[in-house]
Amino acid sequence: MELFKTISGVREWVKDQRQQGRKIGLVPTMGYLHEGHLTLMRWAKKSCEAVIISIFVNPTQFGPQEDYERYPRDLERDLRLAREVGVDAVFAPEVEEMYPPGYATYVEVEGLTEVLCGASRPGHFRGVATVVTKLFNIVQPDEAFFGLKDYQQAVVIKRMVKDLNIPVEIVTVPTVREEDGLALSSRNKYLTPEERRQALSLYRALKLGEELIRRGERRADKVREAMSREILSQPLARIDYVSVNDAETLKPVDEISGKVLLAVAVWIGSTRLIDNLVVEV
Repeated sequence: MELFKTISGVREWVKDQRQQGRKIGLVPTMGYLHEGHLTLMRWAKKSCEAVIISIFVNPTQFGPQEDYERYPRDLERDLRLAREVGVDAVFAPEVEEMYPPGYATYVEVEGLTEVLCGASRPGHFRGVATVVTKLFNIVQPDEAFFGLKDYQQAVVIKRMVKDLNIPVEIVTVPTVREEDGLALSSRNKYLTPEERRQALSLYRALKLGEELIRRGERRADKVREAMSREILSQPLARIDYVSVNDAETLKPVDEISGKVLLAVAVWIGSTRLIDNLVVEV
């Protein structure tokens, strides 16, 4: 497995893979790898002859009061895990390599980014769209792999790729969970044992919403209310949003029909967690 710190190094590697006729898969990550990331890499390995991952905590997707500085980082551990999965190359640049002095260009996807996490984290998806566009331009992969735990991110990136005519296939992979249902996240590291126990309320709320819809409830406000009650039964929980949205446009719905996204963002103590389920009527 090769480790690259520079864009020029990655481009040389990509050129070599192309000359050998290899299909290239990219898994963008912010590091502190967990089983969710490793699952994306395994999917990439099955589909592509050459797999490269990026490890880059992207400053432009963090707000001024967010956890950029304390976001967990452990490059040596990440490299060991990536090597065990069989990743061929890792791109782990410094911030100055991606955003040199005078950097002034950003990518914005309108319409999909003003709701859900975009409403409570203004500028977040501008940062995501910008760094992913840069990675696509640097690596020029055939396929790129994203987890559906970050459902809104996947929808935004698919739209960006379509609108900007970027020749990459976006492959989405189902959310990976612990046995008790907690969605895997690098931020789970922040949780105390009691906070982790209370964090299970997110998945319970989503499953409750799904059950109500399966039983015939079509009023989105009733589903939101039931989900919110489940979450707020936990004393450490503070809701950012509980939402029922169209699974394609991400617009909030009043009446549930077709395919809907049940999505939650909740503070458990000082840690913000997100989760979602897609339900089809």
